Amino acid sequence: MLPRGRPRAMGAVVLLLLLLVVGFFLFGRDPEYGLGTTATLDEKPYGSRNRSASSSQLLLPSKCEMLHVAIVCAGYNSSREIITLMKSLLFYRKNPLHLHLITDAIARNILETLFRTWMVPAVVVSFYDAEELKPLVSWIPNKHYSGLYGLMKLVLPSILPLSLARVIVLDTDVTFSSDIVELWALFDRFSDKQVVGLVENQSDWYLGNLWKNHRPWPALGRGFNTGVILLWLDRLQQTGWEQMWKLTAKRELHTLTATSLADQDIFNAVLKEHPNLVHPLPCVWNVQLSDHTLAERCYLEAADLKVIHWNSPKKLRVKNKHAEFFRNLHLTFLGYDGKLLRRELFGCPNQFPPGAEQLQQALAQLDEEEPCFEFRQQQLTVHRVHITFLPHQPPPPRPYDVTLVAQLSMDRLQMLEALCRHWPGPMSLALYLTDAEAQQFLHFVETSPVLSARKDVAYHVVYQDGPLYPVNQLRNVALAQALTPYVFLSDIDFLPAYSLYDYLRASIEQLELGSRRKAALVVPAFETLHYRFSFPNSKAELLTLLDAGSLYTFRYHEWPQGHLSTDYSRWREAQAPYRVQWSADYEPYVVVPRDCPRYDPRFVGFGWNKVAHIIELDAQEYEFLVLPEAFSIHLPHAPSLDISRFRSSSTYRNCLQALKEEFHQDLSRRYGSAALKYLTALQQSRSRA
Repeated sequence: MLPRGRPRAMGAVVLLLLLLVVGFFLFGRDPEYGLGTTATLDEKPYGSRNRSASSSQLLLPSKCEMLHVAIVCAGYNSSREIITLMKSLLFYRKNPLHLHLITDAIARNILETLFRTWMVPAVVVSFYDAEELKPLVSWIPNKHYSGLYGLMKLVLPSILPLSLARVIVLDTDVTFSSDIVELWALFDRFSDKQVVGLVENQSDWYLGNLWKNHRPWPALGRGFNTGVILLWLDRLQQTGWEQMWKLTAKRELHTLTATSLADQDIFNAVLKEHPNLVHPLPCVWNVQLSDHTLAERCYLEAADLKVIHWNSPKKLRVKNKHAEFFRNLHLTFLGYDGKLLRRELFGCPNQFPPGAEQLQQALAQLDEEEPCFEFRQQQLTVHRVHITFLPHQPPPPRPYDVTLVAQLSMDRLQMLEALCRHWPGPMSLALYLTDAEAQQFLHFVETSPVLSARKDVAYHVVYQDGPLYPVNQLRNVALAQALTPYVFLSDIDFLPAYSLYDYLRASIEQLELGSRRKAALVVPAFETLHYRFSFPNSKAELLTLLDAGSLYTFRYHEWPQGHLSTDYSRWREAQAPYRVQWSADYEPYVVVPRDCPRYDPRFVGFGWNKVAHIIELDAQEYEFLVLPEAFSIHLPHAPSLDISRFRSSSTYRNCLQALKEEFHQDLSRRYGSAALKYLTALQQSRSRA
């Protein structure tokens, strides 16, 4: 949902005040172009050659001019890094942006979903297939951890549109603390022959004195760092750039065998031969926090910082004198609420992403005084979605494989480890988190031996927005990302039988589900009221606990109709799967094909979210088959906020009733007279209430 009103803008104001601390910490002279200790270019140190003009002295582009940014991004971790970069960039920017993202299949899948659901005005995103660039650089040996992707900036002109004249190229591990338009304005400082703008490398790497026998690639003095690049693309083509860098790389590889810093080594070797091609940028546009950084000589004399570059393999764990200060600056954006960046650029036309304008119109038509306003607003909310938030290894294709699908919020996080011990198969889990909680979750998984060892669990972060829990939207996100032919639709507070994963796969095969049979396999649900109890290893042990009063059929004392059709008496004696009929309010946990109907997203908060889905399955003629050896047990926990509101608020319950009636009206439109039994059941339920 696009932000509305003053309260959500307050977050941006608070962050701006926090970042003003930078100005008090970093005071002194205007930023110099380099470190001023090694002669380069015309044999004068950068400090004596030029000073950076302040932004007020720069001729800035008009506020509606499109700025172009290119980023190479591959894999799960880089796809997370780029979000913090984008938050910092969007926080300060005042111009429309066109992002040119060169990605592998993993990053594209993640980032397409993210930007589509982020719905930031005045941001255009174009994707380019990194696979097309691999043959152009695969002949270059590279020791750097970035691999082939770290060489792709050399060949950007071959994949970016010919109509694109200028572009800013960024690494994913940079953080902005200024408006990128000021960096774009530096293109106007280029001479007619200059084609690339770079900041001097802020270490002695290219001087070759870091350790004994250290032999770097050739460079002008300290050389340049390629974490931030201004590329004048049409000029670059005119200089014969492709032939130039290839000849240089091939020559140097005769003696150096491989690059150590990927594209940066080759850029520097070319600029050593052709120094007239480079325009040195002020050092503040790429403050490099590497292991051997000399950046302090830059930022202690700077009036302000522009870009922080975490160019050490240790990233935020790098150690230097002021690392904590820079880390806090970065962490401010890491936990910043991304929905606050859905800001319009006033005065610039045609800036809304697809669907945003219609969404705003629908929101504007809502009556804030209407009792069910919160429900209506939540239904229209578009949540930012980051699929596969952590590295994930997809399961190998198997014809009867099953993925456990569930959703959770931060207060259920402690249940993940137990679930992983009970279910050895693949899982697809949607988590409803704030930006700050997403980082806590990341730390939780990385420090858990159980969770960090499981690469077949796909975590999808759906960022919080709105007062009600979007339970069915979360389920749909997790369901859409399941990769196996079948899914077990469960809840996070249930532990499946230890043998359930193998038993379900065997049952699917034996029952010949799929094309031959349209069925939903029912997994009987039980519950314990004890926080500590001995989990049964078999049906026989479960029945013993049931008879002893240590276990109960799920919600038998609060909501018996929810699982009444499962027929637990019959299940006790059953030796084979048996068919049951749908009944009003039935909401079992089921195993179905992955292409099953999605959950109805109108049901938010507590109540009827699974019931509506089971009705949909029945309307589409799924038969319900109860499995005789399957079971899952609900663990006790504190009630959620939504269930507390349901119990205490008649308005909440009335709104839920209105949603039920609207759902039945939609059923009648889609299924005609076949939907009559559901409406009759609803009316009977209301009369009993």
